[in-house]
Amino acid sequence: MNIKNNLILALDVGSEYEAINICEKISDNIDTIKIGYPLALAEGLEIIKKLKDHFGFKVICDFKVADIDATNEKICEETFKAGADAIICHGFVGPDSVKACLDVADKYEKELFLLTEMSHPGAKMFLQSAADEIAKMGVEMGIKNYVAPATRLNRLQDIRNIVGEDAFIISPGVGKQGGDAKKTLEISDAIIVGRSIYESDNPKLACEELLK
Repeated sequence: MNIKNNLILALDVGSEYEAINICEKISDNIDTIKIGYPLALAEGLEIIKKLKDHFGFKVICDFKVADIDATNEKICEETFKAGADAIICHGFVGPDSVKACLDVADKYEKELFLLTEMSHPGAKMFLQSAADEIAKMGVEMGIKNYVAPATRLNRLQDIRNIVGEDAFIISPGVGKQGGDAKKTLEISDAIIVGRSIYESDNPKLACEELLK
């Protein structure tokens, strides 16, 4: 996935009005957005097509899909039918559940991102201990896209070492969570930034500051 300026906006707002208002301000700097449950639950999956049609964005749906294989298949089907370019799934649920997501992504010729380790402090309690094995599983399954944290560069490097230089890694946690954009991009392929942009009084300037 080609991502302009290696910067993805995590558009975790609660209404179409807010989403469009912010996107109008940053559309010169960003061509890829990540939406999650806040916006999808507030506005429905129709918001994907609206944002794509209005701005020409690529849309990654961060639904952190983590159910049994049959349910994962249904979630991915509905997401891709709504126009999403990619979806994020959890890896801790195991290969059968992940494969269900991968099969649907392949069917629609879309992208799957495998979440290895999350960026918040609580991820260290349970998820971190499994993250390396999740990454290894992804490699064995032929997955090319991964999510790994900007907030712990040593862990991001560990994941990079496992998945290899040809894999595509996107990293949340830059900005409000403390991750450094420049240092992260020495390891990762793109950073994911939310509150530092959409809560800013000047979202466009916030993007430009991140890109320096």
